[in-house]
Amino acid sequence: MKLGIVGYGNLGKGIECAIRQNDDMELAAVFTRRDPETVSILTEGVPVYPAEKAVEMKDQIDVLILCGGSATDLPEQTKEYAKYFNVVDSFDTHARIPEHFANVDAAAKENGNIALISAGWDPGMFSLNRLYGNAILPEGKDYTFWGKGVSQGHSDAIRRVEGVADGKQYTVPVESALEAVRSGSNPDLSTREKHTRECFVVAEEGADKDKITETIKNMPNYFSDYDTTVNFITEEELQKNHSGIPHGGFVIRSGKTGWEKENTHIVEYRLKLDSNPEFTASVIVAYARAIFAMKQDGMTGCKTVFDVAPAYLSPLSGEELRATLL
Repeated sequence: MKLGIVGYGNLGKGIECAIRQNDDMELAAVFTRRDPETVSILTEGVPVYPAEKAVEMKDQIDVLILCGGSATDLPEQTKEYAKYFNVVDSFDTHARIPEHFANVDAAAKENGNIALISAGWDPGMFSLNRLYGNAILPEGKDYTFWGKGVSQGHSDAIRRVEGVADGKQYTVPVESALEAVRSGSNPDLSTREKHTRECFVVAEEGADKDKITETIKNMPNYFSDYDTTVNFITEEELQKNHSGIPHGGFVIRSGKTGWEKENTHIVEYRLKLDSNPEFTASVIVAYARAIFAMKQDGMTGCKTVFDVAPAYLSPLSGEELRATLL
């Protein structure tokens, strides 16, 4: 199975590493909007081409993996590349998934290709666990907690504040809220009650730290709805203690069964990730395998993780799966 990568940032590098761990796959090419001469990849002998050259290689690539951003890249790229390739993306703007799905579905079906959007851990693995929980325990409530982990969008928002030289932001679940959910009491929790936000900021020399703190804490859509802590540290401390991109979280379904709903059940799925982009990449690569197999079975159009039978994700045969994992 020959894979191509569009975009070689943190996610693209993660895809390259994940391909190396799967014996039924190989990296065919990397496509970039940068000057290919400036992009050095890890896999020897694999070419790096300008992004516009991708279409010329449509007969040499089984699945093209798109590693652009959800804000502006993927809404245009996925529907365009789906005209020429089987594609997978990690589109994660939840509110716009139906619109994105419709656009990609039309392009893929018209050209006889298959696409999978929104692969990753949320949306993706967390989505599956919400679906399983709802289907199995219809009398119940869903809870999703994120963290402790680095939010790249919120970290970027911090760095745009006047007087900030650099910074990282962590989303942190509130332990008491987690305990309340795990108790089976099905609490109603506000945004502020579920998560806090921790900011680590390197201030520019002479900057007004009180003003930076107030600006961050009152930032709408990012921090104003949360209890937010702002810590000022040195650039050296930031590099030493906050250079990684960890993340994770929990999906919990708390539900009742029995004639009088007398029994409580808690279903919990947890992720604890050293590297958000590398885990996301590993999910994407498994779904690339799935849509390649689904295309061979005659399927076209756009899919999500909800549409993929688990057996399609594995390199093992049905017989091997039944013998070893069932």
